[in-house]
Amino acid sequence: MYINKVEICGVNTSELPVLTDKEMKKLFVRIDNGDETAREEFIQGNLRLVLSVIKRFNNRGEHVDDLFQVGCIGLIKAIDNFDLSHGVRFSTYAVPMIIGEIRRYLRDNNTIRVSRSLRDTAYKALQVRDQLTKSKGREPTVAEIAENLNMKRETIVFALDAIQDPVSLFEPIYHDSGDAIFIMDQVSDNKNASEMWVDEIAINEAMLRLNEREKHIISLRFFAGRTQMEVADEIGISQAQVSRLEKTALRQMRKHI
Repeated sequence: MYINKVEICGVNTSELPVLTDKEMKKLFVRIDNGDETAREEFIQGNLRLVLSVIKRFNNRGEHVDDLFQVGCIGLIKAIDNFDLSHGVRFSTYAVPMIIGEIRRYLRDNNTIRVSRSLRDTAYKALQVRDQLTKSKGREPTVAEIAENLNMKRETIVFALDAIQDPVSLFEPIYHDSGDAIFIMDQVSDNKNASEMWVDEIAINEAMLRLNEREKHIISLRFFAGRTQMEVADEIGISQAQVSRLEKTALRQMRKHI
């Protein structure tokens, strides 16, 4: 996401005007009287506010033009609902409106749908977590958060898990000078489905080509469904070594299959 690009949605961001509080108050008086020119001038004078907000979402993988347009919708809603008599700065009122509009857009366009009630529970839990962290001087347990909200511990865990961004099984979690270790290498398989492909390929013959350690690793990984970490603990070597031996063994087996 290229936040620093000069042109967004056909708007040259380097030339956007900046309004002072005094100028905005004068424009709002005209806007309240139905002056559309003043309304357009006010919008243009606050587009930099939209730019500053969308920077918070630069790790979501969304196109900056799309976020800018959604942020502008939030800005317009803030203008239409702002009350000058409350004595609050417009930016103080507008920023939460813009953020809320962008979050709704991200939620509605997420491939994994999470119910609003579950999401609300998760956000309440996060707020309580921050409050307890400040008061206790440490990270609170899930049980403490659940007790504070008068909810079941399982409900809090499920809600917090639901709002986590999905990750790829091929996301690397460790990398040294050799092969990377991916998330999929940490996932165990309790369903022994080897019979489905043992009958299709000459795996038994290929296994005979391996040394004893390689046979043991392949058996634990693909027949017993162990993770690389579990195999490493059992054999007494590092997980990186298990990963390298496993890949070497698989390459050797493929030559004979």
